[in-house]
Amino acid sequence: MRVLMNAGPWLPVPPAGYGGIENIVGTLIPELRRLGVEVVLASVGESTVEADGLVSVFERGQFGAIQRPYNQAVGVVQAHQHAVLRAAADGGFDLIHDHVEAAGLVSVAALGEGAPPALHTLHWDLHKHPELYGTFDGGDRVRVNGVSASQLARAPEALRRHSIGHVHLATPLAEQPVPEINRGSYAVVLGRINPGKGQDLAARLAHEAGFDLVLAGPVGPYRNAAELAAADRDPAADSNPDVRFWREKVAPHVDGVRVRWVGTVTGRDRDLLVAGARAAFFPLRWEEPGGTAVVESLALGTPVIGIARGCLPELIEEGHTGLLTSDEDALGDLVHKAVTIDAGACRAEAERRFTPAVMAASYLRLYEQLS
Repeated sequence: MRVLMNAGPWLPVPPAGYGGIENIVGTLIPELRRLGVEVVLASVGESTVEADGLVSVFERGQFGAIQRPYNQAVGVVQAHQHAVLRAAADGGFDLIHDHVEAAGLVSVAALGEGAPPALHTLHWDLHKHPELYGTFDGGDRVRVNGVSASQLARAPEALRRHSIGHVHLATPLAEQPVPEINRGSYAVVLGRINPGKGQDLAARLAHEAGFDLVLAGPVGPYRNAAELAAADRDPAADSNPDVRFWREKVAPHVDGVRVRWVGTVTGRDRDLLVAGARAAFFPLRWEEPGGTAVVESLALGTPVIGIARGCLPELIEEGHTGLLTSDEDALGDLVHKAVTIDAGACRAEAERRFTPAVMAASYLRLYEQLS
């Protein structure tokens, strides 16, 4: 089987830090190739994952353009998709596996009946594009899959008619040794500083309930304190909604003692930060579709504490691998109760459900349905 895997133009595969979709694609490709699938990647030139070919327009990731005004950024994804469609039209592919939000779905549908079948993986909130998802018709050739059952359950009917199921996300950490580190007393929120992730709630609860908190993730395009300080001198930075959220809602709680922000943390440093935490904290204010950081936390043996929204109830076994609640004010107490969750149980669940091999086998079954 020969597959054209479209990861988009935003970040390399795998990314150097933040990049949920690109991390998943980078995890999936080696496992598919081990199963005998030939994979040609459509991404940016600086991608380093081993593949059987590369379709690329941009040498470097274009993530810096993603929150620019529409008339400045629209050409980026279209240029990338143009190259993808040309590659698909050249023939030789048994399947297109697309991961590009909105534009990817309509592009593969526009190829027409003579093109190979396409699977479009939905990594995001399906309420974002009601005009598209509420009217989409890909015929018999284009199918979609979700990254959780809860995500698909919230999809418009037109999109659900094209669904062939869901595949939970995976992490290579589930196949690697857990770092040997003493567990600390802090909770960690890992992810882009964003209202949906609820860092403002986490920071407030840390002060009210009396636990230490580490926030790890970028503020818009700013990855560390030095970059953010430069943004503070630039009035234009306030046009970024994540920067405004940071300044208005999160930063007032960050005192460097009870609540710390450490910026983007990657690789071994990220693993040690999560593995050393009392709990991975998910004070969600949105319906989390996939939960990359959730499965990474379990793989590192770290209990999950969070709001029972989105995919969390289907990823976490209550009382066994984490503690969930629908009451925001109860979250602080649950952080203190995280010590009752066994790290070994968290790790065992990750090894059973969230390895790259499990994810690749699930996708191969979907491919075989379509090809």
